[in-house]
Amino acid sequence: MAASALTEGSGAPVAADAAPLPELASVHWRPRIDERRLRRYERMWTVSTLAHTIPFIIAGVLLVVLQPLSFPVAVIALAHAWVIPELYAQRGANVVRARRRVTPADPTGPTRAERVALGLLGDLVDHRARDLHGRSGLIIERGRLGVWLVGDAGALLVRPGGRRILCYCVRVVDATLPSGDRIAHLLLALRADESGFATVANMAFSGARWRVRRRLPAHARAALDEAGAAAVSAER
Repeated sequence: MAASALTEGSGAPVAADAAPLPELASVHWRPRIDERRLRRYERMWTVSTLAHTIPFIIAGVLLVVLQPLSFPVAVIALAHAWVIPELYAQRGANVVRARRRVTPADPTGPTRAERVALGLLGDLVDHRARDLHGRSGLIIERGRLGVWLVGDAGALLVRPGGRRILCYCVRVVDATLPSGDRIAHLLLALRADESGFATVANMAFSGARWRVRRRLPAHARAALDEAGAAAVSAER
C-alpha cells in the first residue's frame, strides 16, 4: 500500500480525504467504509460472536439442570464459550505484535536503512508520537473514525469512547522495506484516505478493547492505553 498524497508533518490527520487510495481498485467489491457502515460491521461482529458462544452457554446450563452429574461436561461447554472470543482477540492482537525489537545494546543493531527510515518517520509526527513509537513500535494517529495505532503490518482502531477496538491486517507490498518505511507508508495512506484505508485493510477482530489489551505485550498495552484515553476525550 502506498499513500496517494502527502500531508503535513505535524502528526495531525487531514480534515478530509485528499484522494482515494489506488489500492481500492483491488477490492472493488467492498463497499467504502464510513461511520454508518462501520457501526453495522461492529454489530454484525457482535452478533456473530454471540451466535458462536450462546449455544455453548445454553448447553452448559441445561446439562447441569437436567443432570447435575454432567457438571464437568458443562464446564467444558462454558470454557468453549469463553475461548472462542479470546481466540478472535488473539488474532486481532497479532496484527501489531512486534516480531523483534531492536535495542541500542543489541550488537546486531538497526541497519543504516532502518535508522534513515526511522528519521523520516519521525519527521511525519510530533514529539509525543515519536516517543510512543520509541517505546512501543506503534504510531498514534487521530482520525474521524477514532484513534489509530499503526504498526508495520497492521493497525488498531480505538473507537470514540475507548471501549471498542477494531484490528486490521494491512501491510506494504514491498516487505523488504525497513520497518520505519513500512509504517510511514501506512501512516501516509491513512492520512490521505482514512475510509479507503479501512476499506482496503482486512478486519481481524472487532470487540472489547480489554480483550485485545490483555493479549498484547507490555509496551503495546501502554500504547493502547494512550489511544484509549485519547478516544475517551474525543467523545466528550
